Amino acid sequence: MSNSVNWKPFVFGGLASVTAECGTFPIDLTKTRLQVQGQVGDSKYREIRYRGMLHALVRIVREEGLRALYSGIAPAMLRQASYGTIKIGTYQTFKRLLVERPEDETLLTNVLCGVLSGVISSSIANPTDVLKIRMQAQGSVIQGSMMGNFINIYQQEGTRGLWKGVSLTAQRAAIVVGVELPVYDITKKHLILSGYMGDTVYTHFLSSFVCGLAGALASNPVDVVRTRMMNQKGGALYQGTLDCLLQTWRSEGFMALYKGFFPNWLRLGPWNIIFFLTYEQLKKIDV
Repeated sequence: MSNSVNWKPFVFGGLASVTAECGTFPIDLTKTRLQVQGQVGDSKYREIRYRGMLHALVRIVREEGLRALYSGIAPAMLRQASYGTIKIGTYQTFKRLLVERPEDETLLTNVLCGVLSGVISSSIANPTDVLKIRMQAQGSVIQGSMMGNFINIYQQEGTRGLWKGVSLTAQRAAIVVGVELPVYDITKKHLILSGYMGDTVYTHFLSSFVCGLAGALASNPVDVVRTRMMNQKGGALYQGTLDCLLQTWRSEGFMALYKGFFPNWLRLGPWNIIFFLTYEQLKKIDV
C-alpha cells in the first residue's frame, strides 16, 4: 500500500455529489419548505401553506414559476463540491489507514470512519449549507446573487451567522454518513459474497436504495431541527438545538420531527442511487 493519499475518492466523490444534487434538488427544496412551515413562534412561517410534497411542488411552480424549484442551486452545488469531496475522500482515506484490504473491513470500522468524515466535511462546508437553506426558504423573492446573500448574512450576523447550526449540521452528518456509507458498503459486500449478484450496476442500485432509506430514518428529526435553526434570523425563537427539538415536539407533536420525511427519503433515495452509480462508474476510469 502506498503511503501517499489517494486523490481519486476526493475528485470522484465531488463530481458524483454535484451530479446527484442537480438531479434531486427540487425534492430537497420542497422538503425545506415543508420543514420551515408551521412554526408557532415565527409569524412569517406560521401558516401551513403546503399539505404535502406534491402539493408543495405544484403550488411553488404555479405561484413562483419553474425556476423557483432551483432556488439556492448555486450554494447547493458549491456545498456538494466541498462537502462531497471531503466526505468521500476522508472516508476512504480513514478506512485504508485502519484496514489495508477492503475485504477485512467491519461494520464498526466503517461506522467510525463515516462519523469522523461526516463531522469534518460538514463543519468545513457549513456556510454553504446556511446559504442554501436561506435561499430555498425565500423562494422567488431572492434578493441578489449567491455572493450578495453570502455578504448580507456576514454583515448582519457575522461569522457566527455563517456557522449557525454547525454543531447540529455536524451531528446530522455524523448520523447520515455514519449510517449511509457503512450500510452501502456492507450491503454491497454481502450481496457480492452471497453469489447471487456480482459487482454490477444492479448491486450498486440495491445497496444505494437500502442506504438511502436507512439514512432518512436516522436523520429526519435532526434535519428538521437543523433547518429551523439555520433559517431563523438573529436567534430569538430557539435558544439552542435541544430547545428547538423540545419546542417543536411540545407545540407540534412528535411526528413534527418527521415533517418532510417522504421528500427527505425521496431525495436521499434517488440522491444515493445517482451518487453511487456515478461514483462506481467513475472508479472504473483508468487515470
